[in-house]
Amino acid sequence: MPALTPPQALEVRERFGTPCYVYDRAELEAAARRALAFPAPFGFTLRYAMKANPSAGILTLFRELGLQVDASSDHEVERALRAGFLPGAIQLTSQVPSPRLGEHLARGVLYNACSLHQLDALGRLAPGREVSVRMNPGLGSGATNRTNTGGPASSFGIWHEYLDDVTTLAKRYDLKLTRLHSHIGSGTDPEVWKRCTRMTLDLAARLPDVRLINLGGGFKVGRMPGEPSTDMVDVGAHVRAELRAFRDRDGRALHLEIEPGTYLVANAGTIVATCVDVVDTGRDGYVFAKLDTGMPEVTRPSLYGAQHPIDVLAAGRAEADVVFVGPCCESGDILTPAPDDPEALAPRRVPRPQIGDLVLVGGAGAYCAAMATINYNSYPQAPEVMREPDGTLRLLRRRQRLEQIWENEV
Repeated sequence: MPALTPPQALEVRERFGTPCYVYDRAELEAAARRALAFPAPFGFTLRYAMKANPSAGILTLFRELGLQVDASSDHEVERALRAGFLPGAIQLTSQVPSPRLGEHLARGVLYNACSLHQLDALGRLAPGREVSVRMNPGLGSGATNRTNTGGPASSFGIWHEYLDDVTTLAKRYDLKLTRLHSHIGSGTDPEVWKRCTRMTLDLAARLPDVRLINLGGGFKVGRMPGEPSTDMVDVGAHVRAELRAFRDRDGRALHLEIEPGTYLVANAGTIVATCVDVVDTGRDGYVFAKLDTGMPEVTRPSLYGAQHPIDVLAAGRAEADVVFVGPCCESGDILTPAPDDPEALAPRRVPRPQIGDLVLVGGAGAYCAAMATINYNSYPQAPEVMREPDGTLRLLRRRQRLEQIWENEV
């Protein structure tokens, strides 16, 4: 996201309070258009993995740009429908069986069976249908082990050695396997992603009715300065060559789908926060800047040791090595852990913060608002705002009222 200027950040604080998520419409549109240009030779569909950020404002924007949706739960299906997506533009890829599967199928929502049990349940409920299956090709990759969704240590998808069981179930219920899906993790190594493309196509070769292949998403996005992002041109050229080679070998021209989440939204989001206290632990210790944002809005640093850029909006001030922490009564509420190590601290060299300073936490468009630990210590859910190309700020979601935190208690 292009940096918010100090006057813009101040406007956010004055109008909406802090902490507050701000998304940049121009950056969202640019990322979507880059992904829509993926060079698929035989047809292409871009799905948005909405678990990255299911805000209605973002869903509506992507719908208007022609994207479809990958939903990870029954609840996400409802949110996508509420945002105006047609049922046929929504695919449910759920880690657990859907208790509302019959309802979704009747509406026309696409279903992606992610286990043999799910495939059997689909066959019992709706024999004779065209179906999709998610396979684990045997290899995975992620920014950390916690974001790896492929290989033997992952529970996602049907293990590739059970493909015969898949075809046996399909025959039992007269199901036609026309779509094949794989997704190996978030923040993947592009070279591993390329290898998994070939492994998934090898599975497609054993399923003669498959005419569409979905290679998932997980493209690495560099949030920090100098951190590389996946070269989509390079990956796209590789996938295009693989699909053409498959057509030459097998005679089938496969339609391609990909379903990025992080790639589309990560760097379009910033959290505007306020420094509320500064403490230190002596000459041999640390300087800690306490912010009014942390685990309630961005849990990735605490979970993964993930890195987010942090800017203190202060000019002409001496710099210091600072550890940024959140407001929770929780020793893990750290915004600047060591890379990939949530147990260690990694101070940032920044203008020494003072109480009242505005602070920006970048790279906050993906897996921040969607994965927030809201209501811990009874902190309310933060608002979301869209920055339009002309600089105006449009409220997408109000700050949660305290009464909403306990309104379901009886």
